[in-house]
Amino acid sequence: MAEHIIQPLLHVTIPYCICIAVATLGLLDGVFTELGLEYYAEKTVSWLPQFLTMPFNSSINLGYIILGVYWLSRENTTAAGKEKPELLYLKNVFASMALAYGPVQWIRIVTQTHRYAVLDQWFTLPIFAWVVVWCQYICKGWSTMYTVKTEAVSILSYLFTLFHSQGFEVALGFHILLVITKGIYVQHRYGDTSSMNYFILAVLSCIGFVVLKLLDHWLAQSVIFQRMTGHFWSKVCDLLQFHYTFRFLMYLSNAKRVKK
Repeated sequence: MAEHIIQPLLHVTIPYCICIAVATLGLLDGVFTELGLEYYAEKTVSWLPQFLTMPFNSSINLGYIILGVYWLSRENTTAAGKEKPELLYLKNVFASMALAYGPVQWIRIVTQTHRYAVLDQWFTLPIFAWVVVWCQYICKGWSTMYTVKTEAVSILSYLFTLFHSQGFEVALGFHILLVITKGIYVQHRYGDTSSMNYFILAVLSCIGFVVLKLLDHWLAQSVIFQRMTGHFWSKVCDLLQFHYTFRFLMYLSNAKRVKK
């Protein structure tokens, strides 16, 4: 059991450490990031400790840690027998990504420093890329070369930010479009009504993740969004996006194995 968790954690930790080193060396200091509490509609609470100065936007990051631990600890078997090592690895890497993302985003909110803002953006891209890898596994089986190439291209795509102030948004948009396209393809080939429901919920959550964040300040004009703001609810949608993507991919992976 331990090795099934340690290897995926190393898969996530090693490239993330490289990203941290690049950011720490200042190689991405020219990248545009949104810094300052004015970019958040939630008002700070002065009597709370610094790590909870924006209580809802800060504490929501616990959700990523809880989600990661939940899926790491989740055992999965089907009528076809025990879980394949490759599928277990795919699941645990994805869970480890969620586990790692929460603290980085939390530190960004607390410190409002450029380098943590860079890491917050950068770590988002390989998470989406991993969904592409998993979809490819469902279609054609495990390929180490495909996995390495996909994750490498995803990580390197963040370098668009060095050439344009909206480089991250362009890279993220491409990732989201590719994920949805691959999702439609695997659903068409291997899916049924249950997987379609998971897919729709994941896509709706993704739309909520993007739109609610963009409308953060506009929504705050309404009293119901002045404490639990659009940014907070966008992160709730992000957690749901993670969860329903897990459900979709695990369901299709297991359904295909049972059919075999």
